[in-house]
Amino acid sequence: MSNAPLLEIRNLTVSYDKAVILNGVSLSVGSGEFVGLVGPNGAGKSTLLRAISGLVGYEARAKRGTEGDIVLEGEIRFAGQRIESLPPHEIRKLGLGHCPERRRPFRELTVQENLMAGAHLSADRADTGRRLEHCYTLFPRLAERAAQVAGTLSGGEQQMLATARALMFDAKLLAIDEPSLGLAPKVREELFAAIAKIHAEGMPVLLVEQEVGQVFRLASRSYVLSQGRIIAEGSGRQLMADETLRAGYLGL
Repeated sequence: MSNAPLLEIRNLTVSYDKAVILNGVSLSVGSGEFVGLVGPNGAGKSTLLRAISGLVGYEARAKRGTEGDIVLEGEIRFAGQRIESLPPHEIRKLGLGHCPERRRPFRELTVQENLMAGAHLSADRADTGRRLEHCYTLFPRLAERAAQVAGTLSGGEQQMLATARALMFDAKLLAIDEPSLGLAPKVREELFAAIAKIHAEGMPVLLVEQEVGQVFRLASRSYVLSQGRIIAEGSGRQLMADETLRAGYLGL
């Protein structure tokens, strides 16, 4: 039986028009693990998740040979397979669910239509139905608003919808980018409680989040990213004990 991480990044570098956004990043998430990724604004955290889900690679292929090239180097492995050259839909089929920053639902579709769009790669209707009910159990507000057009939801409800949509196709790992951004404190607490429940049910999670205290409370292990490099790794307690990290990189 292999002890290899479910997700493993080795020496990942991403450049946009010669500006280096990620520089030699290595990171892993084990099966069943909750891993946090924190750091200052502009550190490259969202770019890292976009690289994992194939969006950076897709952009790089689309712009190859044009002005403003995007370059991705290094290895990304998911479930034992190299994925840095795969298109986003193939990575999604492998079970990597990416919940991007700024939510972005299909605004003209209803809540339920958005969720069903998340399951469009699945041919198993019975399984899709079970996943839909599970999402409504995790997020009762979505059940209440199943027929409501997504563009009329509050910011918190849109984030719940984005998270639920990522779960609708046999996810084996959930990568979530800044879920609390712009949300009221009460809604944040509700959302973090749902993420904790998702993990407690067995889902590995990679969480990018500005709320450092919440990340350290939920994650067993976290990385600190600054200026495109991983500068520290450890438990929340270990990272909080480093005064230089607290003052210079964690905003505490």
